Amino acid sequence: MTVRSGSPGWYLRRLSRMGPREVGGRAVDTLRRRRWRRSAPPDPPAVTGARFTAVLPAGALAAVPPDAAKRLVATADRLMDGHAEYFGVPRDDLTDPDWWYDPRTGRRAPGGYAFDVPYRNEETAGDIKQIWEPSRHQYLTVLAAAYALTGNERYAERVAAHLRSWWAANPPLHGVHWISGIELGIRLLSWVWIRRLLDGWPGAAALFDANPVALHQIWHHQRWLAAFPSRGSSANNHVIAESAGQFAAACAFDWFPSSGRWRADALRSLERHLRGNTFASGLNRELATEYHGLVLELGLAAVAEADAAGVPVPAPLRLVLLRMTDALAAVVDDRSRPPRQGDADDGHGLVVDGTGTDRWASLLATGDAVFGRLAWWPAVTGTDVRTPLLAALVRPYPKDGTAPDVSRPARRPAHFADAGLTILRGPAGIWCRCDGGPHGFLSIAAHAHADALSVEVRHDGIDVLADPGTYCYHGQPEWRRYFRSTLGHNTLQLDGGDQSVSGGPFLWTRHARSRVLAADTGGAPDGGTARWCAEHDGYQGSVHRRRVELTAETRELRVTDEVRGPRRAARLAFHLGPAVTADLTGNRAVLTWTRDGEDRSAVLDLPERLNWRAHRGESDPPLGWYSAGFGRKEPATTLVGTGFTDSAHGFTTVLRFRG
Repeated sequence: MTVRSGSPGWYLRRLSRMGPREVGGRAVDTLRRRRWRRSAPPDPPAVTGARFTAVLPAGALAAVPPDAAKRLVATADRLMDGHAEYFGVPRDDLTDPDWWYDPRTGRRAPGGYAFDVPYRNEETAGDIKQIWEPSRHQYLTVLAAAYALTGNERYAERVAAHLRSWWAANPPLHGVHWISGIELGIRLLSWVWIRRLLDGWPGAAALFDANPVALHQIWHHQRWLAAFPSRGSSANNHVIAESAGQFAAACAFDWFPSSGRWRADALRSLERHLRGNTFASGLNRELATEYHGLVLELGLAAVAEADAAGVPVPAPLRLVLLRMTDALAAVVDDRSRPPRQGDADDGHGLVVDGTGTDRWASLLATGDAVFGRLAWWPAVTGTDVRTPLLAALVRPYPKDGTAPDVSRPARRPAHFADAGLTILRGPAGIWCRCDGGPHGFLSIAAHAHADALSVEVRHDGIDVLADPGTYCYHGQPEWRRYFRSTLGHNTLQLDGGDQSVSGGPFLWTRHARSRVLAADTGGAPDGGTARWCAEHDGYQGSVHRRRVELTAETRELRVTDEVRGPRRAARLAFHLGPAVTADLTGNRAVLTWTRDGEDRSAVLDLPERLNWRAHRGESDPPLGWYSAGFGRKEPATTLVGTGFTDSAHGFTTVLRFRG
């Protein structure tokens, strides 16, 4: 049964995942929204003599590598011509955008009081992600950065025209852009950087500091965020974006009587929630890698504003960012690609780079500049614009041991016990992620997938056994179900159901509990065998246990699945990456692909007790798809074996890499 967001059934399920304190807080929010609805938005306090002082230090722009600057300017020129792409949908209307238009469905969102807009209903409001994304104004930070690097005023003039257009079309509390706090937080951060990057332009002060419309918008954004923070079971990456944006604006636009209070409250919230959203190991608790990147970007940007404004930052906040950076360096493969785990919506905290810049290499480069790389970190060969700009603002982390609690791993971690994530590594770039961690974060686990005990295998950065990704959030429930289902991952499904029970597109009402039984990660890179074993209880009455062994000498990955419990119908799925071709004969699949012009291959011996079929690009129901990014999908081969479990026998799968 499909439960749509906003339906009575969804509200009941959502309410069941809240505690009394959250229910009380949301009741207060509801009353405040109704009160705000009954009166016009107030005028902000009068501001005179506002002056932006959080400028880039001298030499920051000169430190931008030429090739990174070239990519940025090329992207900015495409934007000037009106061309962009959001979530797989090309746009050619960005010379004069309609801020409420969704090009995917051709619909415009309705107007009216913000909290009355039915934004979850695609038939009424269109694809809300398509509408929201340009209004994060991260494409304007790119144009502003192009001005800063080139001095060409046409970029600055376009930024100014679009900001004035947006401000006129989106007065406070009116329409879809005043609904979600994460949008307001990221937009504020973009405005801070736009003002910073346009500082050399003669019209910058008139656009921001001396512009009553800009002051009105900045004040109302911060008033909104102070009134309606994400709370309780929703205090995930959204609250980080809200706090970071509020804090950045209160530091850089320190022009209002409430700025000091907003700044202090936002910093306390950021520290508390950044620690709450992060395991002690440094991995993000949502176990959705792209949100690890988003939260890390937001945290670094917030610290940059604090240091630029001379606002003391609590040591634990910097320490969390340090651990997040080390954890990212630990889990990436040989091509600096992190795991594809959980939801991913291509969200970024701060964008000042051109198309083609490697996001993860950029984060590691920033980590090196701010915290210092460790000997085991992977080499970063790419360049970016953001790193030298952030590094110019952020106070370098002490690297002489004088900082509190700066113990960092002497060797590359491979097993993250608190997150249940284990990386097995073998020769020739063999990389295997094993998932034995919690289902997700908080009571609703909003961005989790039903992927307990799944594996993800790469060879020299190529997805061989792939995590298919996310594809969509709203408006396409059958695709949302598939991409986060158990069958949509490299694990075992029983009786046609998921290991965890969904109550809606961002809600899980029952969570599978996993535990890692063994993790010996030291053998494979040195010529031995690395081993991992875990189990979960998601199938009531049965326990699924999986063992994975990676042997370096034979380049062999062995996966053994066992089920303790009654006889049940079973489906075992292995999703291949889009670059991999499979020739399936009986229970053996020969896999082939090309990397850098060189042919590669492997043999996948599948359990004989199951009947195997290859699926590719099927839509009713969906099966055999890979989503490289939000809003994009392409056919890929999925091998599915069907049969029955038997407590006396397990299923053994062997993947052997050739050459």
